[in-house]
Amino acid sequence: MFTAFLIKYAEIGIKGKNRYLFEDALVRQIRFALKPVEGEFDVTREQGRIYVIAGSAFDFDETVGALKRVFGISGICPVVIAEDEGFEKLAQDVTAYMDCQYPDKNRTFKVNVRRAKKSYPMSSMEANSELGGRLLDAFPELKVDVHKPDIMLNVEIRNRIYIYSDIIPGPGGMPVGTNGKAMLLLSGGIDSPVAGYMIAKRGVQIEAVYFHAPPYTSERAKQKVIDLARLVSRYSGPIRLHIVNFTEIQLYIYDQCPHDELTIIMRRYMMKIAERIGKETGCLGLITGESIGQVASQTIQSLAATNEVCTMPVFRPVIGFDKQEIVDVALKIDTYETSIQPFEDCCTIFVAKHPVTKPNLNAIKRSEVKLQEKIEEMLETAVNTADAVTVS
Repeated sequence: MFTAFLIKYAEIGIKGKNRYLFEDALVRQIRFALKPVEGEFDVTREQGRIYVIAGSAFDFDETVGALKRVFGISGICPVVIAEDEGFEKLAQDVTAYMDCQYPDKNRTFKVNVRRAKKSYPMSSMEANSELGGRLLDAFPELKVDVHKPDIMLNVEIRNRIYIYSDIIPGPGGMPVGTNGKAMLLLSGGIDSPVAGYMIAKRGVQIEAVYFHAPPYTSERAKQKVIDLARLVSRYSGPIRLHIVNFTEIQLYIYDQCPHDELTIIMRRYMMKIAERIGKETGCLGLITGESIGQVASQTIQSLAATNEVCTMPVFRPVIGFDKQEIVDVALKIDTYETSIQPFEDCCTIFVAKHPVTKPNLNAIKRSEVKLQEKIEEMLETAVNTADAVTVS
């Protein structure tokens, strides 16, 4: 029955004179999301509305599933499109719609006509009343409820007429690419993919960096991170993933620095590398999956110590979440099962038995003096030899 979708958005509607830029970005993201879906689709924008019109047979559930991953969409409305051939034809189309969509007529309803085509001979109020009367005549078991109806029957009169009653929730947020680009520190854990998803939801394009430590971490651990990036990319669009060989730097820190400070010092150098790659690729911030107090490296003092090496802002969207709240999002975006696969990443291999939880920044810097002989050269090598793959 349905051959098209009306796409509703929320925040974009308050963007004033720049709204068309956000609408155009949303159209691009919808087209990208529908590429793997079987069928042909025409995505158009007109007068504050975006339509997805199928030009061939398509899988309804697969199409809706793809649209539900496009940030910026607040609602997906399957619509029936009718030509404007006069009110009698409209009344027939609306009656047929109600009959087909709702076999059980023992419901309440309200007709909501929006007349965007001002040359239409009836006002919205007149059309509401007339269509409501026609439906009551056709289906006596229906009842009108203008406050909390079971069925809100929407009719939009434009150059063509759009009839719909179902609004499928979208993910909300802003179209990706409308708020710059940031670098995600992506591990194989639960938290960082969720953090990337949440920042992408605010319209930020995502790049990612993963710190690989062969032979202490396996190729399967690296593949796990690539798989996580691919799952996040279903929402964010393609992700360029930079794979940094971190083994020599980790071993050097392990040999030269106090073991209770290992996690903090390694984390500081990860942030430095991520920032350098980020600056080279046009990123404006870093993204981490840190949550206050979750582990020793995520106490307030530890976060302050790692932040100190950054000149870019560091976005931590799950900072106030407890673990279950993060898991709930991971389950929603389908990254959880991949994240819990038992392949260790470089962060877990070199964890100290008794890590410092309240690091003193001056003490950390004194320990890092022992690294001065080689560390800068090692950082340059790590950045220059990073492999980059585009994941989508």
